[in-house]
Amino acid sequence: MNKHILCLGILVADVVGRPLRAVPDPGRLVLVDEMSLHTGGCAVNAATALARLGLPVEIIGKVGSDPFGDFLVSALSERGIGSQSVKRDPEVGTSATMVMVEPDGERRFVHYIGANAQLILEDIDCSIFDNASIMHVAGSLVLPGLDGEPTAELLRRAKQAGVVTFLDVVWDDTGRWMELVGPALPYIDFFVPSLPEAKAITGHQDPTDAAQVLIEHGVGVVGLKMDSDGCLVMAGEGTVIRQPAFEVDVVDTTGAGDAFAAGFVAGVYQGWSLEKTARFANAVGALCVTGLGATGGVRSLEKTLDFMETTPLRN
Repeated sequence: MNKHILCLGILVADVVGRPLRAVPDPGRLVLVDEMSLHTGGCAVNAATALARLGLPVEIIGKVGSDPFGDFLVSALSERGIGSQSVKRDPEVGTSATMVMVEPDGERRFVHYIGANAQLILEDIDCSIFDNASIMHVAGSLVLPGLDGEPTAELLRRAKQAGVVTFLDVVWDDTGRWMELVGPALPYIDFFVPSLPEAKAITGHQDPTDAAQVLIEHGVGVVGLKMDSDGCLVMAGEGTVIRQPAFEVDVVDTTGAGDAFAAGFVAGVYQGWSLEKTARFANAVGALCVTGLGATGGVRSLEKTLDFMETTPLRN
């Protein structure tokens, strides 16, 4: 039996209305043409992409004992994603976002952090590591019950159990970047932030310098997401890989970073070289943006590999 990939982090129910032609005045109502319910959150997005790639994945997180929580758990099950480690909290609601899409595609968000804020180290049964090969922490810096020392301890326990550790962050409006991420860095085998996030964490504007600082703080491999510039991967002993992005028609960039992270996890899971892994991660991210929604364009492993071999790179 193949060992699982664990995705730990934020789980969100997204209520999407489109197109929002005007913001209603107090006490007024406006109509949209479409209203729909979707899964969201970094952990769900990454786990869904991994499942689409045909890999065994289980999710760790917390939702409320409410209809949104029922929806998320049901959606995970339908996608073949293990949800046994998703805790149900009767005291707080499931994290949710109202997404209002304007006619030009610009979006407005109203977010309720809910149960994601209540996930703590004590919620995680470390026996789950016994059947895991990789743990990907998706959504660090918006997990207040885990951010900082608890995340470092969780990663330490995972590594002690022989599990390869990944971590991705989201933008931290509080500005406590290194304060919260710093303790975890020595226990991260693969760190996959965006370039703006890496700059904010390290204080360095040059991608190579930012990656080098993270390596010096103990990270094994850094994979910087650089949007249309592809990615930069740095490992110890002077290994630096610059991988250009693929040429695609962009439909929706939602979830592209989570898809890239999933692609990187998949490459490591398959035992590929860093160069092939970086190229594959770019391919998963590129395909993601060709469809609507956080994982709309993500394809199977075979189709992604075919895309990777046949699609031209950006100049």
